[in-house]
Amino acid sequence: MTQTTGVTITGASGRMGQMLIAQVNASGKHHLAGAVERSGHPWVGLDLGEVMGGASTGLMVTDDPLEAIANSQAIIDFTAPAATLEFAALAAQARAVHVIGTTGMSDDEIAALEPASRHAVIVRAGNMSLGVNLLTQLTKRVAAALDEDYDIEVIEAHHNQKVDAPSGTALMLGEAAAEGRGVALNDVADRGRDGITGARKRGDIGFTAIRGGDIVGEHDVMFAAAGERIILRHIASDRSVFARGALKAALWGQGRAPGQYDMLDVLGLNDTPG
Repeated sequence: MTQTTGVTITGASGRMGQMLIAQVNASGKHHLAGAVERSGHPWVGLDLGEVMGGASTGLMVTDDPLEAIANSQAIIDFTAPAATLEFAALAAQARAVHVIGTTGMSDDEIAALEPASRHAVIVRAGNMSLGVNLLTQLTKRVAAALDEDYDIEVIEAHHNQKVDAPSGTALMLGEAAAEGRGVALNDVADRGRDGITGARKRGDIGFTAIRGGDIVGEHDVMFAAAGERIILRHIASDRSVFARGALKAALWGQGRAPGQYDMLDVLGLNDTPG
């Protein structure tokens, strides 16, 4: 029988956690090696299959990530920045591939992943879907082709439970636009408008965040000039696209040299001519 990759899912009870578990169970290339939740969560100590409304699996939800990760070849992590840093250290000890879909990480938190990446593969992306990563490359190319006569706006929409804004994907798209223009995003980002703001500053990259209902994820990159607009759009209608991308990254990372990678590496898009 072909050996499958053992995967631990953190934040097992969350929307993405449950989607990832379902995708692992449906996969012929992965198997579920661990399911982690925070201490005190009602799922801890219970059978994962039963708490998800199915048959018993014999795999218990744990609040001890060390043991779960030690028995895995990969960890898939869509949690919170502080937890992600803890998991990164444990994944590095186990030499397990750490796939990070956590958003809202500060520059300091991202920098804090560096020690772990010296010992293990980290694949981190603001969005794991193929379509969004293609959109990132398109955004970079269009931004490079158009001058500052074209204002750039990144408009994103998500469900009403999302806690960070702009989304990690929106920031990824903003970074791509800034890279296309040869500038640093921090120098040109306009992330909030309220009241008398004055005219838009030439060359700025604006962000707008919409929160409502059960929107999975929608992202537009608009290039607006006098007389015309170009809009690049991606709409996710099912979280499984992110889960499938994360599982692809978990497989891709097996046997790779330690370091930090992103989904463009996984999909082979970093070789696309700029």
